[in-house]
Amino acid sequence: MPTGQPFTVLCQTLTRPRYFGRVDLHMHTTFSDGVYTPAQIVDLAQRSGLSAMAITDHDTLTGIAPTRKVATSLEVVSGVEITSEFRGKELHLLGYFFDPVDAPLNDALAHLRSERVGRFHEMVERLRGLGVTIEAAAVAQLGELTTLGRPHLAELIVQAKKASTVREAFQRYLGDRGRATVPKTRLPVAEAIALVRGANGVASWAHPIYDCTKEILRELHGLGLGAVEAEYPTIRQSRRKELRHWAKDIGLAITGGSDCHGPGQPHRSVGASSITHQELQTLREMI
Repeated sequence: MPTGQPFTVLCQTLTRPRYFGRVDLHMHTTFSDGVYTPAQIVDLAQRSGLSAMAITDHDTLTGIAPTRKVATSLEVVSGVEITSEFRGKELHLLGYFFDPVDAPLNDALAHLRSERVGRFHEMVERLRGLGVTIEAAAVAQLGELTTLGRPHLAELIVQAKKASTVREAFQRYLGDRGRATVPKTRLPVAEAIALVRGANGVASWAHPIYDCTKEILRELHGLGLGAVEAEYPTIRQSRRKELRHWAKDIGLAITGGSDCHGPGQPHRSVGASSITHQELQTLREMI
């Protein structure tokens, strides 16, 4: 509770942003498939009144240092979203509070990024066979520090005037069963969890699928999972309560965030989904 004269305290309370003191632990920058630079996303986080945040770029830790460099009034938790697999399905694993220079974790992520590059070029070739030519120079402009993915390729398809929008590019070519889509290389979830824990971090399941059960969460907890994401833009209220109840019974912490990739989707803007600072502390204690 702020100290000072009652009227001053009231004014401070009324002028605080909606998400004052809350924590967004799921955001992406230009180092993966986000639109915002670290400086831009930190500015938005500060304007939203967040007390802490995490950059969770796909399979890369490159955005952590520049984000911390420009963040002056909020905590930046080390974060990543790792492409993994469980029971034959893709599972996005979030890692937090780990050591960003941990060698085994960085080596594994470097392998995933290298595989993404090969996948990207294979999809470019498939598109060529479908009459969609993506210039090599356009691919080169994406830069070596960006984790390549389908959103980047969708933008290039739009630039080649073979689709009007990114959404149309996915519908015509890049959906999960699209004619140009190539499956991603995925780490077994047990291996991904072990890497995060080996780097002194805690692992959380990002936006768990709706056929997730308490038994599945318990199994993953047995593999070392420390948390589950129960606050994200598309979750239903009943599902939120269910996940929180299961997490409490199993002994999992709660994570949450906007999954922000850029402007244009207000429900996924910085701070639109969040957890409390106390929940962040509980997560920290899972290390």
